[in-house]
Amino acid sequence: MTTTPTTLPDHALTAAADLRATREQWGDLLDAIGNRPAAQWPPVDNIREVLATIDDEPSVGRAPLTLRQHPAPVNLDALDAALDVERALFAACDTLATRYQRPVRRRLVTLRSIPPRTIEREDQGDRADPNRWTPVTTAGATLAPGSRRFGLHWAAVWLEARALGEQHDDLFAPLDTGTVTELAAVTRQARRRIERALARAGRRTDLLDPCPWCAGTLLARTLPGDEPSVTCQTGEPCTAPVALDRGRRTWRGSDLAALWAGLNRQREAA
Repeated sequence: MTTTPTTLPDHALTAAADLRATREQWGDLLDAIGNRPAAQWPPVDNIREVLATIDDEPSVGRAPLTLRQHPAPVNLDALDAALDVERALFAACDTLATRYQRPVRRRLVTLRSIPPRTIEREDQGDRADPNRWTPVTTAGATLAPGSRRFGLHWAAVWLEARALGEQHDDLFAPLDTGTVTELAAVTRQARRRIERALARAGRRTDLLDPCPWCAGTLLARTLPGDEPSVTCQTGEPCTAPVALDRGRRTWRGSDLAALWAGLNRQREAA
């Protein structure tokens, strides 16, 4: 049975938000490794970059960076950022699993021997629980990656569940306040590292395209701790079919797709 607390500390909510932003931008960071660094974000002539956070998540199914080779990466800053973030989140998962995850249960098994013998073995069903994080282990010169083989996306999802106190029967103990605070610091640093590498850390740019509904100026922005957005500077008179935010039409998340469609139609008409 899965349960989640009804009230959560601010640090837990902040960590969860940063982890979501990290995994949403992870595919962009991996793609950036093979491309030259962007001069600015958002680019003044291509709003498609603003849509990066609502694309399908291409990082799902990718092998962890630490388990792959990187032939001639073009963007070393992106590669370094990806490796640093991956190491930090994997280490956080290993630490929390060691401290707050119940060990694999053991059960008695009767062997078909003469005379019959009873031995204790790990419960393989409990070992294979998909909610369980298996830390990396070493056996001699052999490295067993454990749950790291599922990549950073799964690590971020697992950490978010721990930050939010999600419970699966008795598999996890609640994180104490100090641990949640430490986790929030790690996740905030991971998000900022990615956004700096992608040149998305606190940028404001006037787009060259005017608003398709009122011809007003469109301001694209990304601020630390917030998702990318585009705002029409005309104010309430703008008739764009999107909600007002502090008196201005503002596109965020999935709303950006509608803005892109409108700009595309405007370009084609021109």
